[in-house]
Amino acid sequence: MKQVLKLLKSNPKQLFLIDGIGAIISAFLLGIVLVRFESFFGIPKQTLYLLATLPCFFAMYDFYCYFNTNKNIAFFIKAIAFVNICYCCTSIGFALYHKETITSLGWSYIFAEIVIVLLLALLELKVANYKTN
Repeated sequence: MKQVLKLLKSNPKQLFLIDGIGAIISAFLLGIVLVRFESFFGIPKQTLYLLATLPCFFAMYDFYCYFNTNKNIAFFIKAIAFVNICYCCTSIGFALYHKETITSLGWSYIFAEIVIVLLLALLELKVANYKTN
């Protein structure tokens, strides 16, 4: 983990690429895979489509930042970290709202995605704080 942090501190724009690819994977899983197997996950299609739409916007932001930002990069990294944390809260909110229908597999997916996104957000904040100081 220390080597990854060191690498990202020396090239923080890579975080946008990592985050953007992760957002595309999330959108694909939520909007296509989980929708196709809705009965196994217990999350309604409308909720899955909404949750899948958000990472599409995040990916656009990430790729824009990756290709177009050079100044004040810490600000842009902090912004995506904050949005990622808000996304996790939104996912938890929807999961709790649909707690009656979500299956164990659905909870497992939500939990795994939240853990991954929160770890990425914490990494982003560490790199952004390093670049600020």
